[in-house]
Amino acid sequence: MLDPGISAQVRTVRRHNLHVNGGDYDVTAEESVPLLYVLRNDLGLNGPKYGCGLGECGACTVLIDGVAVRSCVLPLRSAVGRVIVTLEGLGTAARPHPIQQAFIDAQAAQCGYCLNGMIMTAKALLDRQPNPDEAEVRRELRFNLCRCGTHLEIIRAVLLAAQRGQPPASGAP
Repeated sequence: MLDPGISAQVRTVRRHNLHVNGGDYDVTAEESVPLLYVLRNDLGLNGPKYGCGLGECGACTVLIDGVAVRSCVLPLRSAVGRVIVTLEGLGTAARPHPIQQAFIDAQAAQCGYCLNGMIMTAKALLDRQPNPDEAEVRRELRFNLCRCGTHLEIIRAVLLAAQRGQPPASGAP
């Protein structure tokens, strides 16, 4: 029994339908749980990473309706009924998305922890602006943190992807 002097926060667990990487998934969770937890724990998608938990580092970035969003601070309820794309939804090891291939070709990885956020943010940028200049790429990525210092290679990779072009934006990979 609860102490009458302590107010209890009511938490409602219910079923939610998510459209992720072209598929529909039913998950049962609190509507306030961060989307990142559902993607990783319930759907087994490990592209988005837990970095800071505050939406400041970018490791958890996903695309929602084509916009780069920090999934560690986005409540599940805000993602229901929207198109969600994670790193896994872009390409595969056998057939990487052109942005992923550009990152490979530019050797834009060291530890790789930031790459999810860098790639997803770059995808949103290139969908909006297919031919950004270096200043636009730097501006777009300025809030994505890389602890290893591969920023120059990452910028080179985004510019390479822009130069090569990419498939048109879509709700599914």
